[in-house]
Amino acid sequence: MPRVQVQDLVVEFPGVRALDRVSLEFQPGVVHGIIGENGAGKSTLMRVLAGLQFPTSGFVIIEGCPVALRSVRDSISQGISMIHQELNLVDELTVAENIFLGKEIGRFGLLDKAEICALAEKSLARVGAQISAKTLVGRLSIAQKQLVEIAKALSDDASLLIMDEPTAVLTEHETADLFALIRQLRESGVGVLYISHRLNEVEAICDTVTVMRDGRVVGTFERGALSPAEMAAQMVGRPLGDLFPAKIESPRKKMVLKVESLCGDPMPLDASIELCEGEIVGFAGLVGSGRTEFAETLVGLRKKLRGKVGLFGSETKLQSVRASSSAGLAYVSEDRKGAGLILPLSVIQNVTLPNLDAYAHPFLDAKLERKAAERWMQSLSIKAARPESAVMFLSGGNQQKVSIAKWLERKPKILILDEPTRGVDIGAKREIYDLIFKLALEGMACIVISSEMTELVGLCHRVYVFREGRIVGSLADDAITEQAIMTLAAGVAAA
Repeated sequence: MPRVQVQDLVVEFPGVRALDRVSLEFQPGVVHGIIGENGAGKSTLMRVLAGLQFPTSGFVIIEGCPVALRSVRDSISQGISMIHQELNLVDELTVAENIFLGKEIGRFGLLDKAEICALAEKSLARVGAQISAKTLVGRLSIAQKQLVEIAKALSDDASLLIMDEPTAVLTEHETADLFALIRQLRESGVGVLYISHRLNEVEAICDTVTVMRDGRVVGTFERGALSPAEMAAQMVGRPLGDLFPAKIESPRKKMVLKVESLCGDPMPLDASIELCEGEIVGFAGLVGSGRTEFAETLVGLRKKLRGKVGLFGSETKLQSVRASSSAGLAYVSEDRKGAGLILPLSVIQNVTLPNLDAYAHPFLDAKLERKAAERWMQSLSIKAARPESAVMFLSGGNQQKVSIAKWLERKPKILILDEPTRGVDIGAKREIYDLIFKLALEGMACIVISSEMTELVGLCHRVYVFREGRIVGSLADDAITEQAIMTLAAGVAAA
């Protein structure tokens, strides 16, 4: 008998059926992948199982009995725990206090810290975490925080663990460690629901894969039945062809940006780059290598300590985002939910926010703002019920398009895109790649910061590789390969 089933699940929002009669079974000791484009219904299904969303109709069945999961506590009591992409830990509390948050152990009316620490250490040992239970969570790396989340779930006796994009911010080595832990959990009888846009990972770790599209289940397949390319075709309902458009020849004619020995607080330590009109240049490197810090220092988000910035042939001081934006630079943050967008605001308000002067005569012209949003919704295929829809209700791919649109509305000459396809489905990735190529063909200079080496190889004319706050090498044209990038990024000798 399956540990958990969903039967004929329907979830409806105003004007949208997010789940349409979804029926699935989740077995103990099985890693079950759930894939689909943004908006396919994956997140809604997970929210139902996690007790965050009550279905319009249908059933959740646990060990043969229908149950009502009306809260996270209800789901946890039934052995279902979810590890969100944005980890839900309190940085100011210790590891032990986080693991037992909401289920504190007391003695004589006081918190029994010794018992909590002892039990937390056992949970940490189970997941192979070399972390003291007394350490403040704020001092941990992302990978360590993820282990704490898993330890917390196992301390609740979770028999079904939901992982939402668990490798989005992990290094290759950290991902390998996570996969080893998932296999260990599988052997111990814990079921894992694995949601990811990284189809190679799905192929590598999942025993079973369910493809969703438009709120429905397209099909469920056993390991080896689908290649990543076939998974992608099932997700979008059509053959995708090549993911990247044919790369145009590197222009390398008119230089638009020249940065010499840029130093910031705390990074970069000493970095120099050149960028030409119509060129796509990549920034590669391991997490923490200084790629994002360079971009944030360049556009004025971080303090610049020294260095020269030449823009369109003239030296300039870009001390603020306003100054860099006025000079023709635009930076699309890697943190679209925290820094790139204001989630409760509408598509209209987010798109026009950096460029309000254009719509104030002297008061804001609502009709003009709406036309701008409609234009970008059509141009970038942003799927929203209407321009007045809050961005928080859009899928990840559509949120990313809004984040890009708000800066394109400023008509920049240089566009910096930091992790432009993180958490974005395969179809939206292709659309974003097409957009970057289109902008380059029109003469815009683009910088793409990415942890996906295939993305850098497929998109870029040149790639600068960062390590420990410095640029340690650059690659161009056919020399841009995954092996060459990793050799520089990891600081190892070429084979």
